[in-house]
Amino acid sequence: MILGKKLVIVLPAYNASKTIEQTYNEIPFDIVDDVILVDDNSKDNTAEVAAALGIKHIIVHDMNKGYGGNQKTCYNHAQEINADIVIMLHPDYQYTPKLIHSIAYVMANEIYPVVFGSRILSNGALRGGMPWYKYVANRLLTLFQNILMSQKLSEYHTGYRGFTKEVLQKVNYNANSDDFIFDNQMVAQIFKEGFEIGEITCPTKYFPEASSINLRRSSIYGLGVLKVSVLYRLAKWKIYTPPFLR
Repeated sequence: MILGKKLVIVLPAYNASKTIEQTYNEIPFDIVDDVILVDDNSKDNTAEVAAALGIKHIIVHDMNKGYGGNQKTCYNHAQEINADIVIMLHPDYQYTPKLIHSIAYVMANEIYPVVFGSRILSNGALRGGMPWYKYVANRLLTLFQNILMSQKLSEYHTGYRGFTKEVLQKVNYNANSDDFIFDNQMVAQIFKEGFEIGEITCPTKYFPEASSINLRRSSIYGLGVLKVSVLYRLAKWKIYTPPFLR
């Protein structure tokens, strides 16, 4: 509990058996009330390791639903157990759980209803080993998105995100893609509903066990990001509103 609000951490997991213990052990349980792990039909024993750690809320998909599909299950279950604040943390230990305090306090004090852990502020991405082509793509996509969305985020592509209950109740994230583009569709929905996003500097780590998508998938993702940004602008101009923004 943090300032009288229930804080829930959601872990969208896929083949995370080698890193989940290290991630879980750094979660600050002095303020965290519950942890939800959704295993997206992993090929390893992620769910078994999670159970051994004592995680009570474990959901296993009987078929792989994708990164976006995994998050939908995470947020839906978080609302079912009456979470006031929900923070998504990747269980691959790419992002440090030690920032949960900072992210949660920003939302609990009603400063921002959404908080992102940014890898770009203070050059955390490059220091953490982000491949150069991903860094360049991140900067170009972010510039394009900021222009079309009239925003000034340092990045739109972090996997470390916190939301208040009001945001999850308001945005129609279940209408989004089940793939990686889910994240950017949700950002568009957040801005459409008039919510602001705060950012906190977040170091990151790139290593063999950390999840990542290859160049081909990254290219497809990049094209999807451009499409979401254009659709957002068309919706703002009242020319065309895609289903996920209705």
